[in-house]
Amino acid sequence: MNLYIYPAKDELDALLKRPVRDASELNATVSAVLQDVRQRGDAAVREYEERFDKVRLEDLAVTEAEMLEAETKVSDELKQAIALAHQNIERFHAAQRFVGEHVQVTDGVECWQKSVAIERVGLYIPGGTAPLFSTVLMLATPAKIAGCKDIVLCTPPARDGSVNPAILVAARIAGVSRIYKIGGVQAIGAMAYGTESVPKVYKIFGPGNQFVMCAKQQVSLHDVAIDMPAGPSEVEVLADETSNPSFVAADLLSQAEHGIDSQVLLVCKSIETAQKVEAEVERQLALLPRKDIAAQALEHSKAIVVHDDDEMMAVTNRYAPEHLIIETANYMELSQKVVNAGSVFLGSFTPESAGDYASGTNHTLPTNGYAVAYSGVNLDSFCRKITFQHIQPEGIRAIGRAVELMAEAEGLDAHKNAMTLRTQSIVHSS
Repeated sequence: MNLYIYPAKDELDALLKRPVRDASELNATVSAVLQDVRQRGDAAVREYEERFDKVRLEDLAVTEAEMLEAETKVSDELKQAIALAHQNIERFHAAQRFVGEHVQVTDGVECWQKSVAIERVGLYIPGGTAPLFSTVLMLATPAKIAGCKDIVLCTPPARDGSVNPAILVAARIAGVSRIYKIGGVQAIGAMAYGTESVPKVYKIFGPGNQFVMCAKQQVSLHDVAIDMPAGPSEVEVLADETSNPSFVAADLLSQAEHGIDSQVLLVCKSIETAQKVEAEVERQLALLPRKDIAAQALEHSKAIVVHDDDEMMAVTNRYAPEHLIIETANYMELSQKVVNAGSVFLGSFTPESAGDYASGTNHTLPTNGYAVAYSGVNLDSFCRKITFQHIQPEGIRAIGRAVELMAEAEGLDAHKNAMTLRTQSIVHSS
């Protein structure tokens, strides 16, 4: 990690900037694949599966026989862990159900909202070096609670054409409708446009590499909604002299092992604390199976020493981390000052990994500073709010003239006339 001691305010923007890549070549590559999938459907998907995932597929859909076989390949202990996580995620998200109230805004004018589930959603679940079966639970569980009728899942297959069995078990537990052996850009294209096998969905959820995220952003321009723009995963840890350096180091490394483009940030109030954490990071790093990946992530990660709590929170709210872990003695006090963050973890015994798996909160969160404007995935992510209004004659009397004046001032005479005719009808009938 790179150490920065008492940086000036005018240095923070540059210091907290995420790594930037030239995306022009990436955008062109992704666009070409998407257009091919749009035009040729399943045939294009199969070709890209063979090219990128090195597997030749006859059928893209996972069969019931494959689902049953997956059950035999996952240990009872892991099944119980998945079930426990699902139960907690379900409990937390079920509490987010929207209850719309009928509001009498003035005499004769009543307005209200109804929450309606998105009928068909698509979930992208990464495979590769880290098959994220936990993400199945994070996305399918609230989709099911919301009432989505069709939950479509795409995930890249192994070279033998199989899907990670834990992904299939989690999908069964969470209530996924259909599963397809498709990864990468071609999966996003298939769900965005629809193919002979894969139905077109109305909103796509889920993380992925830079190609997947670029594809999601491209299809969101014209064809389908997406959960949020996102980039590499990240964590910020706030620490002080009371923090356990081994805990802090473990939290930093748990994020660094995600990928070489992940970023971790330590903010503390003493050089001694930063040094203790750095030493513990080096010790634990050497023991990790994914140490090469984590080491590369640490190369562009930072430890920042500040003077006091106010500076600590100023850095935090400017950075807007995906995950924020507050391991200071006064963590509850600092938590009240959090303005920009995806998900916050309080105290020494609340690691980010708890939220990643089984505490009940959602781990699909805004990255790359988008926490200043976006929420993480929640029950509302799978719903739409439809507004209703009902106006009676006394309502026309209450707001009719205001509507006419405003429409006239905007030069929209037909709008004015729609109200004037009703106003006149009330006058004539009374």
